[in-house]
This record gives sequence, C-alpha cells and structure tokens, in this order.
Amino acid sequence: MRDVDRVSITQKELLGVEDVSGYLGVGPVTVYRWCREGHLPCLKVGKSWRIRREALEDFLKRGERPVTLTGQLRSFLTVPDNVLAVAQNHKLLHRLDAAFLRVGEARGGLLVKSRGDESISEAELRAELERNGLAVGRLEEEGGFRFVRDHDTLDGRVEALRELDAEQDGMSRTIWATFDWTEQVDLETALRQQEALMEMVDERHLVVKTGVLERVVDEWSSGTLRRAQVAHSGVIWLSETGLVLSRVSPPPE
Repeated sequence: MRDVDRVSITQKELLGVEDVSGYLGVGPVTVYRWCREGHLPCLKVGKSWRIRREALEDFLKRGERPVTLTGQLRSFLTVPDNVLAVAQNHKLLHRLDAAFLRVGEARGGLLVKSRGDESISEAELRAELERNGLAVGRLEEEGGFRFVRDHDTLDGRVEALRELDAEQDGMSRTIWATFDWTEQVDLETALRQQEALMEMVDERHLVVKTGVLERVVDEWSSGTLRRAQVAHSGVIWLSETGLVLSRVSPPPE
C-alpha cells in the first residue's frame, strides 16, 4: 500500500467503502458483506455507507485474537469475573474447564475444580483435564490446584470459596474456580446461589466460571435463561461449530 493511502486512512474519521477496500486489499463487495452481516459496524450517509475509523480498528483487533480456546478466553476473562459457560456436550465442557484453568495458571492463580454432579470419578476428571493441556499433577505438587466437593446448599459455593480465600493467609493469588451443572438442578436455589457468588466475586476479586450443558439449558424457560445470564458478568457458548463470547452490560442510568 502507498504511504499516502495510510495517511489518508489514519487522518479520516469516516471512511468510505473504497477506503477500507483499498486499505485491506479486499474487494468492495467483501466490505459491503461485512457491513450487512454486522461484523463491521457502519452507517448510511446519504446514499453511501461510511465506517468510523475506530470501528475499523476494533474490527482488525478482533481478527488478531488467538485462535486457540485458551487464547480467546485469555482475551475475554478479567479479574474479578463471574461467567456462565454453556457447552454442547461433556467433551466440550471439559475443554472449557481446562482452558479456563490454564488462563488462571498463566496469571498465577490458585486453581479450583469443583466436583459436583459429574458422573465420572475424580481420577477420570483429572485425566480429562490433563488430556486438554492442564498439568494437574504438577500443579497439585506445587500447591496451585485443588479439587473441592461442590455443595448444593444455597450458600455452599460461597462458603467453600471463603474457606479457600481464608487459607491464602495473605498470599496474593487470585482464586480461579470452576463449577459445573451437568444435570438439572433446583433452579431457584441455583440462581440465588449464583447471585450470591457474584457479590463475593466482586468483594474478593475472584474469577468464577459456572459451566452448564446445553441440554440442561434447553429445559429452562426464556425468563430463567435471562435471569441466569444477568447473574453473571459474561457468557460463553461453546459448540462443535463455534465459540461465542459476550459481556453482560449494566443497565443505563
């Protein structure tokens, strides 16, 4: 690309389709398609489409995200955080667990895998995490990984995390905990539990992921699903066909 083209792009606030086409080296039809499909935000000025320079920069940054599941979660997760993760099947749920915990490991956290209603043993869970790239044995030896038994009482998860947090005894490690629902649960208790978790996450700067199988969510009403989503700061959907990451925004004042 000529230097004059780069200068033209960086100095303009509103770009035409031809500007973006020439800058990226793609045809105008491709740019129009990105706009129509919502991938590249644009606006109509008269009879022409215009793209804000900031929108183009965001679009390019999204394209630079790592292609691995761990890499994408690394870009998505924050501290503190309390996310709901919906997986199509057990295999993908275990992949999510491992990827989430690998992000926590990279950030020096204390990793916690809760055992709840899974039908497989702790040894099988350990093997699944190892197969998906988490060095469970080494992390256990170093004191960086814990299996804990899930509690289905209203305050069970909060109390378990409080105990782990107290055991830190002044250490600066952030707790990265993953809980899973693989069977139907009492929804009222579960949602109240998640709302209590959100308060603790914010208070103690924890990172918590609650995974649930797609077939479980399919039996929820739309109202229940909305309530579950807003009880978390973000939502992850993982299926055999793709990954969707979204953030729950606070209501406007």
